[in-house]
Amino acid sequence: MTAPSPPPPARGPLISADDALARLLAAVSPLERTENVATPDAWGRVLAQDVVSPVNVPPEDNSAMDGYAIRLADLGGAAGTLLPVSQRIVAGRPGQPLAAGTAARIFTGAQVPAGADAVVMQEHCEAIAPGTPSGAVRVNELPPPGMAIRRQGEDVMKGHVVLTSGHRLDAAAIGLAATVGMARLDVAARPRVALFSTGDELVMPGEPLPPGAIYNSNRFMLGALLRGQGCLVTDLGNVPDQLAATRAMLREAAQGHDLILSSGGVSVGEEDHLKPALAAEGRLDLWAIAIKPGKPLAFGAVRREGGETWFIGLPGNPVSSHVTFTLFVRPVLARLQGAQATLPVGLPVRADFAWPRPDKRREFLRVRRNDAGGLDLYRNQGSGVLTSLAWGDGLADIAPGQAVQPGDLVRFLSLAELAP
Repeated sequence: MTAPSPPPPARGPLISADDALARLLAAVSPLERTENVATPDAWGRVLAQDVVSPVNVPPEDNSAMDGYAIRLADLGGAAGTLLPVSQRIVAGRPGQPLAAGTAARIFTGAQVPAGADAVVMQEHCEAIAPGTPSGAVRVNELPPPGMAIRRQGEDVMKGHVVLTSGHRLDAAAIGLAATVGMARLDVAARPRVALFSTGDELVMPGEPLPPGAIYNSNRFMLGALLRGQGCLVTDLGNVPDQLAATRAMLREAAQGHDLILSSGGVSVGEEDHLKPALAAEGRLDLWAIAIKPGKPLAFGAVRREGGETWFIGLPGNPVSSHVTFTLFVRPVLARLQGAQATLPVGLPVRADFAWPRPDKRREFLRVRRNDAGGLDLYRNQGSGVLTSLAWGDGLADIAPGQAVQPGDLVRFLSLAELAP
């Protein structure tokens, strides 16, 4: 006789979002798998090793503008000095040391000749017979020492760390790596995530929509969110509302993946099978989190040969699913890649709306910045109203029991920063 499946742990009291996140991050650790990729391909990846510059940037003193390199002593402290032009220096072709009593025509990025101690921009000079052996320049303004000279190493000194391990590489970081000559970078391997959804009512977009059914938006939305966090996603589709099928899906998803992410089936209904399935196939902590939307969240692990695979189950309502992903899954994925795994600080922004009946839970309202510098509130804050997220550009983070009146400052979290 088959032993009965162990019951899932009873739901305890609601815990705070901060406590839940702290427990998640304490449980997981970086994967410590790395890849060496071409620098252009490292965009969005997490750096696995510090980048130490092998060069100075700039490598030599160079000119910050088009003009004339001069010796200040040759001007005699007076504007209007006429100096013969002894050479022409362009970027990539170093000139000769600057002869006393002469000027060098120089262009932006060109190496400053030895002996020169300032560059006078061409707008402050008057060229006399330019391009001829007798060419000269009249310097009409006295520059300060070092004018328009970018000094060797003023941007980056050789041997200095320019990018630190754990940094998610954006366009500026990619450019900086190239600036110091790095053709390839060591980055964290992409987390391998198995994704599935639950529910007999779900059908795929493009298929006929029978009575009582809805299209599976979470499958597409969560897949996009995962890829935005640098993951390799295996879409396992939808599992029917059956305990045996759910257990089989968990066993399949555990193979070859670092994390299993699901949506739906984590509440307390008779057709919500993920909790007992996870209790049977691994281990489960089910948290009732004191947030709205997104109270139910399942976290645990599924057994597999040689170890276990982390599991996070999100609510089925699409807004709840999105909000819990941004608050909890995104930091976990960052930690798996060795990156900083915290929520952004948020910005105080003026509320141009009223929220007079607050919930006892911490609320995340869908808002959008307006042209007056304040926040507008979407008219319907229901957890199934996905239009609120498509319309909004951020979340207003409202403390438990906090009413909001127009003009109050609220904490604004940018969706672009949370879930690119």
